[in-house]
Amino acid sequence: MSKNTTNKKKTILNLPNKITLARIFLSVIIIIILVLPFDMLGVKKIELFINEKLVIDIKYIVAGVLFIIASLTDFVDGHIARSRNMVTDFGKMIDAIADKVLVNSILILLAASGHIHPIIPVVIVVRDSVVNSIKMIAGSKGKVVAAIKSGKLKTACLMVGITLTLFYNLPFELFNLRVADFLLFVATILSIYSGIQYYIMNKDLIFEE
Repeated sequence: MSKNTTNKKKTILNLPNKITLARIFLSVIIIIILVLPFDMLGVKKIELFINEKLVIDIKYIVAGVLFIIASLTDFVDGHIARSRNMVTDFGKMIDAIADKVLVNSILILLAASGHIHPIIPVVIVVRDSVVNSIKMIAGSKGKVVAAIKSGKLKTACLMVGITLTLFYNLPFELFNLRVADFLLFVATILSIYSGIQYYIMNKDLIFEE
C-alpha cells in the first residue's frame, strides 16, 4: 500500500467523519429498539405509569435519549470539520446520508406505530428527494445550493418534534398541550414551503441547457 493511499484513507476517516459514522450506528440501534418485537423474544415490556391516560413504553424513552445524542453529533462533526479544516467530499456525502437515516427512518416508524400521522414522513421524504435532486443538478454544473432559513427552521422544528414524540410529549402532555404534534405540523408546512423556495430559487439552473 502506497503512502498516498494510506494518507487518503486517514483523511477520509478523520474525526468528523468517524463521528458521522457513529451517528449512523446510533440510528441503526434506535431502529432496532423501535421495531424489535421484544415480547415475542420473551423480553417483558417495561412501562411507566404516569396517570390513568398515560402509560409509557420505556423503549421510546431509550430511543429518545439516543436520538438526542445522535442529533448532537450532527452539530459536533460539522463544527470540528469546519474549525479544523477537515471538510471532505466523503464527509459531505456521509453526513447527508446519516441525517436522512436518522430522521426519515424514525418518522416512518413513528407513523407505522400510530404516534404521528403518515402524511408527515411522506411530505418530508418527498421534499428531501426534490431538494437533493436540485442540489445534485447544481453540483453537476459546478454550483452550490446554500441552505435557506426556512429549511433550517424546518429542521429545528422536526428534531424537537421527534424528540418530544419519543418522550410522549412530556411534560406538555400533562397539561394537554400538543406541542409535539404542533411542531411536526409546522415542520411539514415548512418542508413544503422551503421545497418550493428551493425550486423557485434554482429553476433557471434546473432548466439551463
